Amino acid sequence: MTRRVNRDRSLEELERDRWPAPSGGETRLMATVRELRRKPIGGLTVEDMRLLISQDVGLAYLLPLSVEDLRVDPLAEGDMYEGDLLAAVLTRSAEVWSEFPELGQEVRLIVLELADVPPALKREAEAFLAP
Repeated sequence: MTRRVNRDRSLEELERDRWPAPSGGETRLMATVRELRRKPIGGLTVEDMRLLISQDVGLAYLLPLSVEDLRVDPLAEGDMYEGDLLAAVLTRSAEVWSEFPELGQEVRLIVLELADVPPALKREAEAFLAP
């Protein structure tokens, strides 16, 4: 289904894409994203993945990793709220899911198996499951 990747490598290494240094000011969010792209993906926390996924960064590598975490704990929590990793995953565009249909099916099953969807996730879960 998904290819095995070396978790000791960073997104920069896996994607073979080093972002150039910013020419002017950089927001704290983008500075954090830039820093996380240099960190080995096996060392990324739930919060790191939530942040990167919500910015559509490294999805080919991070969606499979996040689904592994969500299989164990569908309501895995970063720094925001219970289930914030799942919310980041659920809100990726339809185009993203057309590139990763097997992962989309797996996420669909994870959501359907949730006994009780927290109110903070209800809208995202319903939108993701809608035909």
